[in-house]
Amino acid sequence: MTDTIIRDADARMNRALEALKQEFSRLRTGRASTSLLDHIQVECYGSKMPLNQTANIAVQDARTLAVTPWDKNMVTPVEKAIREAGLGLNPVTAGTVIRIPLPPLTEERRKELTKLVRHETENARVAMRNVRRDALQQFKDMVRDKRITEDEEKRAHDRVQKLIDEHIAKAEELTARKEKEIMEV
Repeated sequence: MTDTIIRDADARMNRALEALKQEFSRLRTGRASTSLLDHIQVECYGSKMPLNQTANIAVQDARTLAVTPWDKNMVTPVEKAIREAGLGLNPVTAGTVIRIPLPPLTEERRKELTKLVRHETENARVAMRNVRRDALQQFKDMVRDKRITEDEEKRAHDRVQKLIDEHIAKAEELTARKEKEIMEV
């Protein structure tokens, strides 16, 4: 019975880690990466669509992304969506290809990004702690209903604590790697 709760807690903590990785992929580190544009939505034929469903995105060189819309009528809406995405990017159109030069990061911007990385990590930690709290509450309820003994609750509590310690260590490792990537000149 406790195994089901622990497996659920593990799955939920893994989702928190995946969400953290997703957030980190959106942060610009000075190197061109197609994942930088993943969350951009383009107004396309009366509805919003993800950019990667309306255009081909490629890394042209270390500091340039190339976006080629599949429909040449979509060049202007794609360019507008990139410009308005809040990433501080200034796309340049050459025919049907949109080039996005990535300006080098300033020291001040790197420090801001590092703070943002730490904030996102803290959000992931909070999510994992909430999962732990929910699991521990379920164990207490089971003891109260006499479905498990207090010894079983203690063992389950220790397993959940070990699980959260592992997941937080993974989050810290991801954070350290991302901070190093950001501070690299």
